[in-house]
Amino acid sequence: MLTVAKGVIPAVMFFLELGVLISLAYWGFTVQANVLVKILLGLGGPAVFATLWGLFMAGGKAPHQLHGLARAAFEVVWFGAGAAALAASGLVTAGVVFAVVYVVDGVLRLLTDQV
Repeated sequence: MLTVAKGVIPAVMFFLELGVLISLAYWGFTVQANVLVKILLGLGGPAVFATLWGLFMAGGKAPHQLHGLARAAFEVVWFGAGAAALAASGLVTAGVVFAVVYVVDGVLRLLTDQV
């Protein structure tokens, strides 16, 4: 059972990472603005976040890998932005569910030493 959980936890984390990028794109394309701003936010937001993830978090291969408190703070801001983007898009329930899934996954990663 623990072996299965240890395989599922990173998979959930991966889908949460993708969820942040999708949430930011959705928010960007639904913001009340002209088409150019929507395109800029809908494509630029996820691009900036993906770049930051690649620089600081990407699976032990990031050039400026974060550890400890810095990693925790980055994760909270990163996944919080995904939840906030959903809420700002009018999908408040989805934002809350996203945040809860992240917290549960984070606790399980701590309990199984997968941080």
